[in-house]
Amino acid sequence: MFYDRATIRVVAGHGGKGAVAFRREKYIPFGGPSGGDGGRGGDVVLVVNRHLNTLYHFAHKKEHAADDGQPGLIKTMHGGGGDDLLVQVPPGTLVIDTETGAVVADLIDADQRMVVARGGRGGRGNARFATSTNQAPRIAEQGDPGEVRDLRLELKLLADVGLVGKPNAGKSTLLSVTTAAKPEIAPYPFTTLQPNLGVVALSVNETFVMADLPGLIEGASQGKGLGHEFLRHIERTRVLLHVLDGGALDPLEDFAAINAELEEFGHGLMRKPQIVVINKLDVPGVREMLPEFEKALAEMGYEDVLAVSALTRENTRTLLGRAYQVVQTAPEPELVRPAPVLIRPAFDDDAFTIEREGEDVWRVRCGKIERAVQRTRTEFHEALVRLHGYLERQGVLAALREAGVQEGDSVRIASFEFEWVETEF
Repeated sequence: MFYDRATIRVVAGHGGKGAVAFRREKYIPFGGPSGGDGGRGGDVVLVVNRHLNTLYHFAHKKEHAADDGQPGLIKTMHGGGGDDLLVQVPPGTLVIDTETGAVVADLIDADQRMVVARGGRGGRGNARFATSTNQAPRIAEQGDPGEVRDLRLELKLLADVGLVGKPNAGKSTLLSVTTAAKPEIAPYPFTTLQPNLGVVALSVNETFVMADLPGLIEGASQGKGLGHEFLRHIERTRVLLHVLDGGALDPLEDFAAINAELEEFGHGLMRKPQIVVINKLDVPGVREMLPEFEKALAEMGYEDVLAVSALTRENTRTLLGRAYQVVQTAPEPELVRPAPVLIRPAFDDDAFTIEREGEDVWRVRCGKIERAVQRTRTEFHEALVRLHGYLERQGVLAALREAGVQEGDSVRIASFEFEWVETEF
């Protein structure tokens, strides 16, 4: 099965927590705080591997997580950063954020990289909180959580030349005799169930990539047959070789039907250079019909017409030479190169809201405040006192009292839940 779509979850590493520590060397009295900062979480990075041509390796692994940062250490030593996770994808992979529908990246170049989930920043150790009035702070921070994203990957093959046409027109045979590709070939419709790629080498310095796509039928652009799943792969090709079965009942009608499907699908397919290939010269009667075919095609505006026999390889070298010439002058396919789309909340947003989630449950929402709470190491009393002061200065506590919070009610901020107690710190 040809895997050209996959949905994955990427999880960046959490930042390591800061340390609470004090120097205790024998000859250094009043050594002071020495807790180091936590390490940064690892990023999740998509990397283009030119040796891949499907998304098959995502079929059984849906979640990809980078390493967390290490906790801070004594003697103001920072924790180690988490290793980035490099996820290999084939060239032509379109990356879409499933939550927003935004295109995150269009990965086409070999070794191209894109950070799709950023690791969390490490928490500060207590050495960072020492002041002239608090020279032995017992305060440290949790690390920030890493980004978590659900992504949809769609592969659009990158080929210079795409073979299109009705089933059994001879596309797979043409690919097999002109490249090292070994597609399945049989005398029944829909032999080709997945795209096949091959490299055409006219000489050491004259090469191009050719793709054989499953045969199209009428209605393919509306989802009929097999071809509709692969029409989008033609978007990335620079030149189309439209292969006609010269021995069919009406090759010209087949030609018009396939072009109608390309037109219906859109995406600029009909603006691509198109070389018409009349195949099966080895079939009796086809050679005699060539003048009529060429005249009719010229009246439609198609002057670039070549007749070949893929089976006997007659004129295939000439066809490949012509295709190479057209590729050199054909425009590059239009590609999307968006700026990275980050989903981390905007923590510089000062506005907060208070909602009642139940009879005795309150929810405070604000990116900036949520981050402050998430970074607090609640096991240290001093850290809780500092957080209380911060919430007081931000006006959160006053707003909760005004909203009607009562003793014993629960207050939820981010993933933390506190019991409301009216007492002095």
